[in-house]
This record gives sequence, structure tokens and C-alpha cells, in this order.
Amino acid sequence: MTAGQNEHREPRPGLILAVETSCDETSVAIVENGMIVRSNVVSSQVETHKRYGGVVPEIASRQHVESITLILEQAVEEAGVRLTDLSAVAVTQGPGLVGALLVGVVAAKTLASALRIPLIGVHHIAGHIYANALVHRLEYPFVALVVSGGHTELVEVTSPGVFRILGQTRDDAAGEAYDKVARAMGLPYPGGPHVDKLAGEAGEGIVLPRAWLEADSFDFSFSGLKSAVLAVLNQASMKGETIEPQRIAKGFQESVVEVLVEKAIRAAKARGARQLLLAGGVAANRGLRAALEERCGRERLPLLAPPLSLCTDNAAMIAAAAYLKWERGELSSLDLKAEPVLSLEAWSVQSGA
Repeated sequence: MTAGQNEHREPRPGLILAVETSCDETSVAIVENGMIVRSNVVSSQVETHKRYGGVVPEIASRQHVESITLILEQAVEEAGVRLTDLSAVAVTQGPGLVGALLVGVVAAKTLASALRIPLIGVHHIAGHIYANALVHRLEYPFVALVVSGGHTELVEVTSPGVFRILGQTRDDAAGEAYDKVARAMGLPYPGGPHVDKLAGEAGEGIVLPRAWLEADSFDFSFSGLKSAVLAVLNQASMKGETIEPQRIAKGFQESVVEVLVEKAIRAAKARGARQLLLAGGVAANRGLRAALEERCGRERLPLLAPPLSLCTDNAAMIAAAAYLKWERGELSSLDLKAEPVLSLEAWSVQSGA
């Protein structure tokens, strides 16, 4: 089936309840026909993990257990539907923290079994990409730049639900680098928003290296940049000097953003993309959004990004991706397992390949 045929396919109506518990947000949403968000309830654990400077998997799992039933009830109530109205139950199958994923998978399997309706396992990154489908019309083929706490990837989507990884991080993801640099600067967790804010206040940033890797590579590497920031901080400390945190933040962010933007544009051009999509939690970064908007404007390449409420982990995006499988009858069995290293390409819809 061609991309054009997929775009004009007659939609199969569906009211999907989705569950997302891959990391430190417990979320349940109900989405109609893959586009209409009837409810999207998110309970964040940020305040809990802030005291530890990062997500503690054991604590995250326990909080999901405590929250999931209440969040599910709230989502159903806000959507104004009955459980018997549901067409299917979707859940993040992976990747993510295995203990956290298990909570969502068990809850979704139990609900699907009790209601005797289909179950759909969803890839977390597919969800981030298709969060854009909740607010934009997608045109294939497109390239997605996925930037979140644990993922930095360039993904080609040739037709609905068919994914090909063009490049990915070889070490620290961009979000991880932000958090590690923020910690070194004494900023609270999560560090990304704090670094972004300081960068916007600086007049001029310190000069830091860019990791371009091989000339034709779409991969990323940010561990060296993180080390460069630590070296600047250590040298200043040994000399008894003080460097304005705004200058460090701006230099770091400029280095990350330049590499992300240039590789994304190059990948879009190389693959003949009709759109460039931004996805993932770091998609909320103002510096990255501004740079992509400016560069895409010069290239006359349409840039799509979800609203900030759909950038971080949420169940509405999982429902949007699940609809790709629902339309084609590609359902999961009740022996579905949480898969912390689930492959995006392997998850692609079968009928589009």
C-alpha cells in the first residue's frame, strides 16, 4: 500500500483508552478516532524524584501502583464515557523502565480482559511522534526529530506507522546531557528547563565543541560536550574564577541545538521529507524550537511541533499511535510483556511495510 493510499484510507471509528507509565508520569487518556482527545490525565512524579536528582526506578514503580486506578477513573469521568463504550485499550509496551512499564501493562491487560475488548501494545517513541497527529495533518514521507530525556533520534516515517531509524545517540541523549550539566551547575532536577531559561538570559555564551561525528552520519553524541562543560567549571574553580551560569548555559545549549538542527535538516533533505516533526520532552525547549523555526523557514520546510502539554509523556500520544494499529486490526494478545528495549522499526504497522 502506498503512502497516498494510506492518507485517503476510510477511517475505522474507535474510542481508545490508553495507559502510559514508562517513566515518571502516570497517565490515562481516552481518544476518539486517533484525533479527538476526550480526556488526558497526567500525574507527574517530578517533585518526588527532585530530592534524589533523578528518577529512582523503584520509587517510580510504587507511585504508579498507587496512582493508576485513580487516574484511570478520572480519565473516564472527564471523557464523559462509560467503560462499555470503549473500543480498545492501549498501553506503552516499551521502551522505558521495566518496573514502571509493568504497572501500566498489567492494568491495561486487566481492563481489556474484563471488558473483553482488544489490547494494543504501543512503542513509546511512536507515541511521541504521533502526538503531532492530534493537532496537525501529517504528510508522508516525513522525518521526525525525537528529543527526550532518554532518546535522541532521527526517524523517517515513509507512510502511516512505518518507521526507519536514520540516526540515534551513541551515548548520552540530549535530555540526559542537560540534566547532568544542570547538576554540575547546581541547578534543580529536571535540569533542562533551568538551563533553557538561563541560556535565554545570556548575552554571549562560552564557546564549546560540536560533535558532528562522521561526515555522512545522522548519529548524535553529547557525552564529550558534557565533559567539556565540566572541564570549564573545574578550571574556573581551580583558578578561583567565577563564570556566569548564563554564559555556560547558553554555550552548552547553542552546541546541542546547532547539531540537532543541522542534522535534522540534512536528514529531511536527504530523504525528501515533506515535513519535519519535532517530538519528545525536550521539544518544549525554547532555544531548540526557535532555531528549528528559523532554519526550516529558510529551507521552506514545514515544521510541526505539538503543544507543550503533549511534549512530555502522556497517554493521549499513546492512543494516537495505537490508532495506527487499530485501523488495521493489528492487535496484541493478553500475554503482552513489557519490553524496556522495544525496537521502533519492529513495531511498525505490518500492512504499510
